[in-house]
Amino acid sequence: MEHNLPLITTITAGFGIALMLGFIAERLRFSAIVGYLVAGIIIGPYTPGFVADVSIASQLSEIGVMLLMFGVGLHFSPGDLMSVRRIAIPGALVQMGMATLLGAILAWFWGWSWGAALVLGLSLSCASTVVLLKALEANHSLKTMNGRIAIGWLVMEDLATVLVLVLLPPLAGALGGTAAVSSDRTIGMTVVFVLLQVTAFIALMMVAGRRVVPWLLWQVARTGSRELFTLSVIAAAIGIAYGAAVLFNVSFALGAFFAGMVMRESEFSHRAAQESLPLRDAFSVLFFVAVGMLFDPQILLTSPWQLLGVVAVIVLGKSLAAMLLVLAFRYPLNTALTVAASLAQIGEFSFILAGLGRMLGLLPDAGMSLVLAAALISIALNPFLFAAIAPLQRWLLKRSKLARRLNRREEPYAQLPMSTARKYLEGQVVLVGFGRVGTRIADVLAKQDIPYVVVDQNREFVETLRKRGLAAVCGNAAEPAVLIQAHIARAAMLVIASHTPLDVRSMATTARTLNPAIEIVIRTHSNDESELLRKENFGAVFFGEEELARSMISHVMKRFASVPPTQA
Repeated sequence: MEHNLPLITTITAGFGIALMLGFIAERLRFSAIVGYLVAGIIIGPYTPGFVADVSIASQLSEIGVMLLMFGVGLHFSPGDLMSVRRIAIPGALVQMGMATLLGAILAWFWGWSWGAALVLGLSLSCASTVVLLKALEANHSLKTMNGRIAIGWLVMEDLATVLVLVLLPPLAGALGGTAAVSSDRTIGMTVVFVLLQVTAFIALMMVAGRRVVPWLLWQVARTGSRELFTLSVIAAAIGIAYGAAVLFNVSFALGAFFAGMVMRESEFSHRAAQESLPLRDAFSVLFFVAVGMLFDPQILLTSPWQLLGVVAVIVLGKSLAAMLLVLAFRYPLNTALTVAASLAQIGEFSFILAGLGRMLGLLPDAGMSLVLAAALISIALNPFLFAAIAPLQRWLLKRSKLARRLNRREEPYAQLPMSTARKYLEGQVVLVGFGRVGTRIADVLAKQDIPYVVVDQNREFVETLRKRGLAAVCGNAAEPAVLIQAHIARAAMLVIASHTPLDVRSMATTARTLNPAIEIVIRTHSNDESELLRKENFGAVFFGEEELARSMISHVMKRFASVPPTQA
């Protein structure tokens, strides 16, 4: 029997070869992503031997992008997005403009038309959210302040790219395109229409979606069927992403991201994240395999210097521009280096932009090849850039006075105002973290008229608290200088309630050194960390699942304590 099963053969070859090469890459202390990309090259159309179906692989990779962005949305609330808007919105727009200019100048130097130069520059300006997520997860930075800034930055880039994709066809004729798309709308009308569509989608998700999706999830959960629950999660993620693209001209990735954000409002969000994790991981592998399949090694021989220039714009030009922008917003050196590494690659939106430019007759075939090759090289280099952040920072701090000054630069909210009441300076509670747990603790302290000082890394949170008349300090409490500014030396208690993993041991050691009599209450994020801190006698340690079980047991025992033994 003759079989023609391109879907099965593509998945089998993709997963099988990616597994082998990903394992080898990890054993060689490289990122598994490098192995996945090489697997794509091996089964791609530009190398001898078996050739997988490029079209099917591309569609499977789109599912991977949707599921990954859905997973991010499950852990990224609207508040997180709004908390970084002051750096993410202007940062993303200015950085995209600078990267576009660098790419356009490079193409103009080669003798390309201004239309081709603009499309190339735009293709190099937008980074891949999928690559960023993998890098942040590998470095355990997804839930940190640096991670939130990087994700918010790329979400703004994605929104700007959606606008570019809609504006490019009506502008193609003016830019010299040979396949210009006619439109009855003016450029201004098109911009307004796109903005209205995006705004309508976001409003629909934030108003109706936040009520309907959690309600539907609850109805499915009541059936007790695990399969139906998993199916409902995947159907919601992909269905909303597809609907966003068809009805509102929003990308699949952004649609899935907002689907995750509205599902986060459900009490089953944690379970939804766990149930969808295997599929997210599997399809994300296919994304990198699909990228590798597009790479034509021949370009390394035909256009090596052009390719080197494009890679330099992505890895050096974009990174430097992003780093300077973050420093200009008075964020610390570590944040600047993290955002710079996050943007030193291109991915899915770059392919879409370049493909549209080629279809409109703006970008030559060589430009498309350069974008694809540069994407693969920059994605392969990205894990190494993230790994280099810590040693590069140490090297800069050791040898550069400017770097040390930037690292110690004055944060506008790093110190309490001179007018702070004395009750916040001695005998107070130092509360680290102002998330869900920290907010509840602060509410109880306020009702009991117990003074407290909040320490949080989110500058916008601290600014909001200051406007409300609360004592708050911005910074990483793992750094001694930040605890000193919170007047830890005279505090009565240190409560570590951060929703992101911090160097709790260092924080507790610093607090005990400055104030030996201080009482410490710690929220941990793993059972192993809890046991270690308890053994070292750092104070009262609370681990989420463990404390929930204790509270439930206590409630049960109180109920049965009042029942005679014969009835119990």
